[in-house]
Amino acid sequence: MLTLTDLVEALTDTQLDLPAQVITDAVVDSRQVIPGCLFIAIPGKKVDGHDFIESAFQQGASFALIEHEVDSKYYQVDLRQPPVDLVLNSDSPICLRVKNSLEALQEIARFWRSKLDIRVIGITGSVGKSTSKELIAEVLSERYRTLRSPGNLNNEIGLPLTILKLGSGYERAVLEMGFYVPGEIKFLCDIAKPQVGIVTNIGTVHAERAGSIDVIAAGKSELVQELPPSPEGIAILNYDDPLVRSMADITSARVFYYGLDPKADLWADQIQSLGLDGIQFCFHYEGESLYVKIPMIGQHSVHTALRAAAVGLVEGLSWPEIIQGFLSGHAQIRLVAVRSRKGALIIDDTYNASPESTIAALNLLADLNGRKLAVLGDMLELGQYEKQGHGLVGVRAAEVADELITVGERAHEIAKSASLAGFNNDRIHEFNANHEVIDFLDDFLQPDDSVLIKGSHGMHMEEIVAALEDVS
Repeated sequence: MLTLTDLVEALTDTQLDLPAQVITDAVVDSRQVIPGCLFIAIPGKKVDGHDFIESAFQQGASFALIEHEVDSKYYQVDLRQPPVDLVLNSDSPICLRVKNSLEALQEIARFWRSKLDIRVIGITGSVGKSTSKELIAEVLSERYRTLRSPGNLNNEIGLPLTILKLGSGYERAVLEMGFYVPGEIKFLCDIAKPQVGIVTNIGTVHAERAGSIDVIAAGKSELVQELPPSPEGIAILNYDDPLVRSMADITSARVFYYGLDPKADLWADQIQSLGLDGIQFCFHYEGESLYVKIPMIGQHSVHTALRAAAVGLVEGLSWPEIIQGFLSGHAQIRLVAVRSRKGALIIDDTYNASPESTIAALNLLADLNGRKLAVLGDMLELGQYEKQGHGLVGVRAAEVADELITVGERAHEIAKSASLAGFNNDRIHEFNANHEVIDFLDDFLQPDDSVLIKGSHGMHMEEIVAALEDVS
């Protein structure tokens, strides 16, 4: 585990003769403090972490990284100008003064990663990162002690915090890498030093901040460019996405393709959705075929399984280990099925939404029984692709749904597009707020309905699910 000696060396390039005091964890939220941990006080636009130092120490934090003066009652050590005078007192927490708290966190993580003999698997893409990360970790855990980045800790704060959770007992780490601006993934790779990189796909999510599809593709490609050369470095690329497939030209790592095309190294066919019972399909790899049935919902989940299997194969796992990882039942799948008070089946896919993921969810709705209701909200951060993305969703909704319910200003474009595609206007219901949708569905739902509820995280459409769900 990380120790105070490691921390000081990382920030000052000085090795002090200190007692081996282990740092149990590193957090930026005082509510997550555990005894013996490091609290990093980061100034924010709305909240300054320095205001919570006392709370962190009361919860048991042993150390706090600070970048400006705090209450003088705390023992403070200045790490900005070596030599460092640090005297440990087991009864008193210590504030460690640095020039920039966030940069210090990143530097500590970079130092700690360099000390670890571990293989890191980095994953990025527009859709499917988190679900793929979870399944990849389940597969690798069949043979290796594996750490995965918790939740969506995939940025310049979350990734360093995850690395500091690694101890010498870990053999693999699966880290999600988010992208908002060019250079971000390159920066994360400089800290994490991944040997394996997976790119899921390139889509319009976050285009409002990132810009065009080409800019997004270039940003995601930073992962494969930063991998070490073959044979140590391995780039696992989606052959079905031309923008991802072409990344093979800009990496010195070994390229491993997955997809639905027989030209891929690992590919799948004979795909059949079993509704809420999962999917079945056939894997093909090096002349062998393997028929599998896995408890993942929707045909789009085949690509998730392909990614996890690809990582398992390049990391030396056997097919029985890979399949057991699929069946472990611990993978966090965001799409959840619940029943309404009237008995309707509700597909809760409210975590986030892009045109690609919404169309995939509509494809699942098409496989379900009964009257099909698509409750679709605004898809945010699409930038120049906003009208086009909502329009594409509207066309697919017209092909799948029996009733279309939209919520939000942007979602009116979904309704308009569905109407232009020939969908009956009497079966289009447009609303501006979640409570209006709840009031409508409360009377409208029937016991045999299948209902998809999906929108961007900022639309808080989980409120609709919570209001309709049978919790008895």
